[in-house]
Amino acid sequence: MNNTLIFFISLLISFIGVIPPGLLNVSAAKISLKEGHNRSFIFSFGVCIVVSVQVYIAVIFAKYLSLHPEVTVILKRVAFVIFLLVSAYFFSTAKSTNIQLEHSIKSKQSRFFQGMFMSALNVFPIPFQAYVVTTLLSFKWMNLEATTIGTYVSGAVMGTFMALYIYILFFDTLKNTKLASPKNMNYTIGIITLLVAIVTLINLVSGN
Repeated sequence: MNNTLIFFISLLISFIGVIPPGLLNVSAAKISLKEGHNRSFIFSFGVCIVVSVQVYIAVIFAKYLSLHPEVTVILKRVAFVIFLLVSAYFFSTAKSTNIQLEHSIKSKQSRFFQGMFMSALNVFPIPFQAYVVTTLLSFKWMNLEATTIGTYVSGAVMGTFMALYIYILFFDTLKNTKLASPKNMNYTIGIITLLVAIVTLINLVSGN
């Protein structure tokens, strides 16, 4: 698979992972509303710097997994159970969970370092991206050459920034729509994690 396609796959995966309301994207939107787009973009750049490091670590971890297939099989089984449970959780709480979109931003420090700090607290991208890269490797859709790794990391950073950019520019419009309601966002996340669980199961059964 050529690097252009790898870039867009990575971009799409990261975009989907960041687009549901969370601390990073909502914080970026709130900074934009209170202090303007420029300050929010600075915050987003800080987030993306850490994301690039996290994704690179994930790729290195995936490289280790590719050399130890017995560990990969175990992790795929664990991942299937986890994604299934996460999907069930979001479906079951879709009607009751209230996602707060009004986070108070009190920090007066550099928004760039604030973005880096808040992103560093979110370690989920590392195991998530490691699983994705391991899956791509198992299907032989990706290799671990330096240019390919750089392309994948670049796509992940771009996908993250695009998701933050949408929140920065369209937060006022999205926050009052049904699309951004807690119920619909939980259903969306539940469907995404269920699809990932199904892909993982197919991957296990096929022996890839």
